[in-house]
Amino acid sequence: MFPSQTTLKNKFFIPSVAADKPAPTGVDLYSRFAFAGAVCCAVTHGAMTPVDVVKTRMQLDPERYNQGMIASFRKVVAQEGAGALLTGVGPTFAGYFIQGAFKFGGYEFWKKTFIDQVGVEKASENRTAIYLGAAGIAEFFADVALCPLEATRIRLVSQPDFATGLVSGFSRLLREEGVMRGFYSGFGPILFKQVPYTMAKFVVYERAAEQILRSIRTPKDQLSPSTMTIINLSAGIIAGTAAAIISQPADTLLSKINKQKGGEGQSVTSRLITLAGQLGAKGLFVGLGPRIVMVASLTAGQFAIYGDIKRVLGATGGVEIAKVET
Repeated sequence: MFPSQTTLKNKFFIPSVAADKPAPTGVDLYSRFAFAGAVCCAVTHGAMTPVDVVKTRMQLDPERYNQGMIASFRKVVAQEGAGALLTGVGPTFAGYFIQGAFKFGGYEFWKKTFIDQVGVEKASENRTAIYLGAAGIAEFFADVALCPLEATRIRLVSQPDFATGLVSGFSRLLREEGVMRGFYSGFGPILFKQVPYTMAKFVVYERAAEQILRSIRTPKDQLSPSTMTIINLSAGIIAGTAAAIISQPADTLLSKINKQKGGEGQSVTSRLITLAGQLGAKGLFVGLGPRIVMVASLTAGQFAIYGDIKRVLGATGGVEIAKVET
């Protein structure tokens, strides 16, 4: 019905500095994907720090914080001041900036790699498997980078007097407990949480966005930037809700295992099994309500910001394998 952006560009000359520049490829393209992912994750996770603080308190001390999210917010502010809601914002921002770069940049890289291996037609037919595989591999490497800063954040939230901020908390944890026990004792549960979370997040987002585009019945390149932002937000809310539910048990275990030191000679696996047995099914899902609010909001924000930054940076070289009939 309406001419595509490509047709308009061919019919009309619009002077632009960027018009003469070739589309980014290779390292240049994936560095733009990585930067967009770093910004969207750092901004959204940083903004959700107060919710994450309350959610973590509810998980770590359910007897004290047992009257819901709003009441827990009020209790934290009344007992510790409003500043307590920003506990751990430094490691949160830094950790998720790094993790976002590996996650989104890695997802685009591995998705393209798999598509090149099997071909576009076969990849389109098996796109769910492509999305799942790319997301899982990308998240593994992202977690290697995230884990030390996430351990620092949780220790600051669970023990407010542990350190005054990111640098001092990071240094003390390294000094007193070492790399493996201090920073990577939670690597197992963070993988159990983040890998299923990210796989669900990307595959549900991709399929939800595909269904929304099908219902609109307008070619993607004819949609305005604002419409694409709304689509990204809508698909992100759906994806975030699904991902939050799937990863909730591991999120609770991660908070518990980083709260205190493990016993001498006790393996991470042993600690996880013991904690899971103590908590039970009900205990593993404590704090699910606040986490759905947090994860759905930040996931929607991430995909909206990610899409907008990619557009501004000209990072449009990704391969489309979604089946959208118009």
